[in-house]
Amino acid sequence: MQTYKPGIYAMSYFSARLIAYLTHPLLMLTYMLWMLLWINPYLFGILEWNDPNAHILLLRVFISSCFIPGIAVLMLRFTGLLSSIEMPEKQDRIAPFIITGLFYIWLFRNFLDNTQIPVLFSSFTLGATIALFLAFFVNIFSKISLHALGMGGLLGALGILTTRYPDYFFHRAGVPGKEYLLAAGLIVAGLTGSSRLFLGAHKPADVWGGYLIGLVAQLLAARFLLMP
Repeated sequence: MQTYKPGIYAMSYFSARLIAYLTHPLLMLTYMLWMLLWINPYLFGILEWNDPNAHILLLRVFISSCFIPGIAVLMLRFTGLLSSIEMPEKQDRIAPFIITGLFYIWLFRNFLDNTQIPVLFSSFTLGATIALFLAFFVNIFSKISLHALGMGGLLGALGILTTRYPDYFFHRAGVPGKEYLLAAGLIVAGLTGSSRLFLGAHKPADVWGGYLIGLVAQLLAARFLLMP
């Protein structure tokens, strides 16, 4: 007979919640930008990844892709249009999908016209936008995991970066080889999916579907912008 250990369970629950917060899907585009700035800041005309201009760009992307959509979700909750910010029901996701998707379209259009933004990051932004709208339609039939969707997109971005642009990696202090970076992404993706299952937020099919759609969306964006 298995003995219930509340201390261990509480620790596991806390860890799962922490992973879910750190890998929130709205943070993925900011993580992708940070990853590119860390690996090769020269793509953005910046000499060092911790340059103030890099911080400003990160802040702009965070505000547009995470902070403002997050505030919009909170406003929907406070006005009673959402039952919970966790969006447990499929219908709760409709308005947040539309609001976030519009911000991502606007962000992508601005990046596409900005010569200081490399086409690679514009492609990542387009991939995130495509993933959102694909998830919007899949959500009609299934409560797809948005955390897995974001991690699938991040893995897709890592895959494109490490296989198509291996020369972007510089052997300098603090930057691991591309194989280690991809392995780290796989581990984090696994932890993210496991945390959603542990919390009972999704079924395995929802998690695997999220990974697949996020990955496919990045490949589609790369096909449009990087492989003419």
